[in-house]
Amino acid sequence: MHYGEDVKQAVVTALAALGRPGERCVGLVTGTGLGGLAAMLDEAREIATAELPGFPRTTAPGHAGRLVAGTVGGRAVLALCGRQHLSAGHGPREVAFGVRLLAGLGVKTLLPTNAAGALDPHFTAGGLMRVTDHINLTGRNPLTGPNDDSLGPRFPDMSRAYCPRLGAIADATALALGIRLERGVYAGVVGPSLETPAETRMLRLLGADAVGMSTVTEVIAARHLGLDVLAISCLTNVNLPDCMAETTLETVLETARRAEADLARLLAAVIPAC
Repeated sequence: MHYGEDVKQAVVTALAALGRPGERCVGLVTGTGLGGLAAMLDEAREIATAELPGFPRTTAPGHAGRLVAGTVGGRAVLALCGRQHLSAGHGPREVAFGVRLLAGLGVKTLLPTNAAGALDPHFTAGGLMRVTDHINLTGRNPLTGPNDDSLGPRFPDMSRAYCPRLGAIADATALALGIRLERGVYAGVVGPSLETPAETRMLRLLGADAVGMSTVTEVIAARHLGLDVLAISCLTNVNLPDCMAETTLETVLETARRAEADLARLLAAVIPAC
């Protein structure tokens, strides 16, 4: 995937609107129902992503479509509130656009968050899970096509897609704050339909602990760019294949909002240490 003039133009526009965020910048991507995480930023200034040239339209519910610059504990942060999804008909290059924009603005560490369905029966709705690895079941990859060697290698290594150092910081911080932070494998699917009981059993057999419709494409693009990644899932429901309960978008959004306070506390302590 070539960087593209659209991304370059979006970077120029964002810099003009927001100013340079600073060195060692952290990028935060807010998941469904988690847009309020941007409220933790001090000295915040923002621009609508619709004003950035070439930025794909954000259509998913619970995604505001804003790029917010500020600080957390003195650390420069860029928060992308609103992401693109394959389920909305976007291609993988469009889904990766936001991550490539953040990298162009100086982000070296990426913290994607998401709303996910728990597959491990020991997890609880409203809990948090640190993503230790992922399974890409979307059948799509943002690196398909000609490679831009200035961005990263043709075949980027994914053996440590999620940074162990950042993971250790998150685990220790959660323990100190008294926040239960599960650890597990995230399965990325296209959606938008939710999983059947048979699909839920299959995902567990494959080794997944949670399932969602985002993050994986972004992480592949981030690792291609050499960014360190720490991903946190908000577990909005628990998929139990033998007694599946119906899940609605309204339930997902409400559970995500209830869990947002713990996630904000965790990130506020983790970000300055990244």
